[in-house]
Amino acid sequence: MKKSIFLSVAFAMLFLSGCTQETQNKLGRAIQNWTGTNGVLEIYAGDKLVKKFLKIDKLSTAVSTDGDTDRPYRYGYGILDENLNGVVDKGEERVYFEFSDYSTSYVFFENPKH
Repeated sequence: MKKSIFLSVAFAMLFLSGCTQETQNKLGRAIQNWTGTNGVLEIYAGDKLVKKFLKIDKLSTAVSTDGDTDRPYRYGYGILDENLNGVVDKGEERVYFEFSDYSTSYVFFENPKH
């Protein structure tokens, strides 16, 4: 049993070493999407926290309709933390959000509390 696990891990490492960095990133995101994350997105206006979203699975970069060019904004789904306390409270719901690369300062991180 241990030998088969070792061989599987060794094969996966060999396979990934032959991939480009972008392919490795895509594979990593696919695995992360499958396993899920507990991301937090904080949006700032200057040095002031103005919005916070909790329980985000992923942030996506918008792509042009021809699929060749990234658009200058990101989007995702998360629970809007209306009182900015970092906890999902009663009445706070999952929403769709977008934010621009040009006008927004943001921090995205995995929630260390959950």
